[in-house]
Amino acid sequence: MSEREINAAGIHLLVNTTLRQLHHFQGDTLVRTYPVAVGKPQTPTPTGDYHVINKILNPGGVLGTRWMGLDIPGGNYGIHGTSNPDSIGKAISNGCIRMYNHHIEELFPRVQIGTPVRIVAGASAARTGSGQEYVVQPGDTLWQIARRFGVPLSSLIETNNLVNPHEIYPGQAIIIPR
Repeated sequence: MSEREINAAGIHLLVNTTLRQLHHFQGDTLVRTYPVAVGKPQTPTPTGDYHVINKILNPGGVLGTRWMGLDIPGGNYGIHGTSNPDSIGKAISNGCIRMYNHHIEELFPRVQIGTPVRIVAGASAARTGSGQEYVVQPGDTLWQIARRFGVPLSSLIETNNLVNPHEIYPGQAIIIPR
């Protein structure tokens, strides 16, 4: 599958390091959520928008049965299996995203080189000058977010300059006005 076909299919991954979950999406549809291990505080998993740049079958050792390398600057980071399944659900790695071997084996053939990977930290992150930043989670709607934070829907739309409020996506940062 070419990068153009990947983009047309809308295949993408969202990793939430706080929840320690990897979400596999096909367009706006959540295909599956997997538990993962992420970087420990001393070597956190870098947040941001990346892509899968290589894939290796049976890399061996601590990498488990599959490796998907990411284009994260300054290191050799990836999504991979593990020889230590007890680590899943913990912040324990040197920055990589670990999965159970049977989970990475399920995901591996569905992810192609060029697949977008967004890594976020937490459900709500920082306060900005105009309010609190909230990271959209799978299943969220703008209306639900407005109710959760007790703000008018129109204020959310205006503060975030949303042209189409029906098109929010997991991993998107939304400013919650004060």
